[in-house]
Amino acid sequence: MRLSAFALTVGLAAAACAAEPGIVVPSAAQRAWAEAEIGVLFHFDMPVFRPDYNWRRWGSHPPAETFNPTALDVGQWIRAAKSLGATYAVLVAKHCSGFSLWPTKAHAYSIAHSPYQGGKGDLVRDFVEACRREGLKPGLYASTTANGYLWVDNPGRVRPGGPVTQAQYNAIVETQLRELWTNYGPLFEIWFDGGVLARKEGGADVAALLRELQPQAIAFQGPPSHPHLIRWVGNETGTAPDPCWATCAETTKADGTRVIEGLHGDPAASRWCPGEADFTLRHNAAFQGGWFWKAGQDDRLFTVPQLMRKYEETVGRNTNMLLGVVIDDRGLVPEADCRRLAEFGAAIRARYGTPLASAAGEGETVEVRLGAPATLDRAILQEDLTGGERVLAYVLEGLAEGGWAPLATGTNIGHKRIVTFAPRTLSAVRLRVTQAKATPRIRALAVFSKQEGNIAK
Repeated sequence: MRLSAFALTVGLAAAACAAEPGIVVPSAAQRAWAEAEIGVLFHFDMPVFRPDYNWRRWGSHPPAETFNPTALDVGQWIRAAKSLGATYAVLVAKHCSGFSLWPTKAHAYSIAHSPYQGGKGDLVRDFVEACRREGLKPGLYASTTANGYLWVDNPGRVRPGGPVTQAQYNAIVETQLRELWTNYGPLFEIWFDGGVLARKEGGADVAALLRELQPQAIAFQGPPSHPHLIRWVGNETGTAPDPCWATCAETTKADGTRVIEGLHGDPAASRWCPGEADFTLRHNAAFQGGWFWKAGQDDRLFTVPQLMRKYEETVGRNTNMLLGVVIDDRGLVPEADCRRLAEFGAAIRARYGTPLASAAGEGETVEVRLGAPATLDRAILQEDLTGGERVLAYVLEGLAEGGWAPLATGTNIGHKRIVTFAPRTLSAVRLRVTQAKATPRIRALAVFSKQEGNIAK
């Protein structure tokens, strides 16, 4: 999916006005993004049609005519995403080949020069329209760091002997971003795979364009000056750091080929920049890390129990999950992948859709009483993010015949924390905050009964 990785420590200025001194709060856009929780990421590029293609063999890019899906149906993609429970979707509008899925005016390597719809197609338009029609929030992957067609490698520099100068490439980047950010309406999320080459380092003026054209969009690894940033969790395996604070003093310009440690965030940091965990429906050992389709690999899907664990270690650790879904050479999500998405979504709803009981409150203790003793093995904790992340440490306790006893301890809660513990028959559960920045605001303490044959185990 990505190229070469490096961490960038940035001195991030203070975030939006704090609700109380020392408390950083998210923007309205960041709160809406946290509520979205589950997204999908669609890759569809030249390797689907030419699996032997290596974009770093400069000058070897397949001709635009190679892109020729015979049964493309973007609506089918979005319906598959909805069966999972996704609320937003991101399309890779241009990946490392440089082939563009919209009729860009920047160069000839695009869908306009392919046989698809007689050169009249615009897959970005069709994707955005399908998202809006089906009620999903649309996003676009707009990487500027790699382009095989133009001999550009991470972090966005033209290689010696390339067909364009760096200045010409920067102009192409700005033209293409202006097209993507102007022609398709407001975008929910913009994905900068590999970050952004800063203008002072020789890159295009991406920050100014973003500020002008999509000021409310969430930006994954975007320019540090953008007010609605999110960060990478450091791997593509569906495992967020634990804890994973939404505030941080360090973000990343990384492209995923190397795991980056230490991306836990910092509860004392001054910038709201929560994590997003991107991982694949197919095994990481599959073609192109599982991000792209290849014939004969439709059986290389993670099992539902494996995917449930990833859900609990991403959404359940205060991050959003962004699930990579392949598109085959017909232009469809393969049938096997559609089935697994539906199964995964059904498992999430069965396990976490309806709590046995729930409560909310402000202060150091929130308690939920059960109508009758029940065997429990997990809980969901949530803070009210309008007040920021306030909880620094907590203990979850259960009431049985012998009195109150600890079930689990932890630090970060944030938007959502899934807590699992050994099954116990209990009549009440309480959350006690043992350390906080300010008065805790607990949006939810929800408890769930143990299910026989628990699919997440």
